[in-house]
Amino acid sequence: MITAFNSLVTIAARSMRSAILFSILAVAPAHADPVYVELYTSQGCSSCPPADKILGSLAQRDDVIAVAFHVDYWDYIGWKDSFGKADHSARQRSIARARGERRVYTPQMMINGATDVIGNRAMAVSNAIANAARQAPVLNITARKDGQTVHLQATPTADLPAGPIHVHILNVTPTETVAIKRGENAGRNLRYHNIVRDFQTVDRWSGQGAFSRKITLPHNADSYAVFQIDGVGRVLGAVKLN
Repeated sequence: MITAFNSLVTIAARSMRSAILFSILAVAPAHADPVYVELYTSQGCSSCPPADKILGSLAQRDDVIAVAFHVDYWDYIGWKDSFGKADHSARQRSIARARGERRVYTPQMMINGATDVIGNRAMAVSNAIANAARQAPVLNITARKDGQTVHLQATPTADLPAGPIHVHILNVTPTETVAIKRGENAGRNLRYHNIVRDFQTVDRWSGQGAFSRKITLPHNADSYAVFQIDGVGRVLGAVKLN
C-alpha cells in the first residue's frame, strides 16, 4: 500500500511539473512586446541546472527574450565556469546596489530589470513574466536588417522614467552542452541556452525624440538590443536583431 501511495505521489508531482512547464512555454499573442529576462547562473552551482532548463524553455517563446549571464564567483569551489566572466558578476552586483540590496546569488532571474525571482522556481518565474507582460509599453522599437547591418530605431509611446537610457547590445550563443568534471555538478552533461558572450553599451539616449543607430552584427551569434534606464534599472524594451 505504501508503494502504491508513493507511486500516486510521484505521478501527481510529475503532473504538477508538466503543468508548470506548460505555463512557462505558453506564448502570448504576437503583438505583445517581449519581456526581457536575465538569468545569473554558474556551471558550479548545484541549484542552477533547473533554472538553466527553465531558461531554455523561455528561449522558445516569441514573447520573451531570455539570456544567461554566467558569473565567476563560484569558480573557487572546484569548477571554473567556461562561460563565466568577471564583467557578468560586476553587472549583477551593480544591479543589486541600484536596488539597495547587499547580496547576489544564483540562480537569479531579473524580469525587465525590475523584479527578481529565484530562477529554479518555475511558477514564480511564470507569474513574474505574466505580470511584466501586463505593463503598457513605453517604446516602439524596430530593427531593419540589411546583411550584417541592422538599423535600430526607437521612439517613445509614453512618458519615460527619468535617467539616461543605456542601449546594450548582447551577442549570445544559442545552445551549448558542457561536460562538468569537478565541483557540485561533477559528472553531469549540462545544456545551456542563450549564453551571453559579448555585452556592450553602444549608446546613452536621453529619451527625447527618436533614437536611431546602425549596428554591425557578428556572423556567429544571435544578437539583441536592450534599452535600460541607467544601464542597471528598469528595462524599457528589447528586440532581437537577427
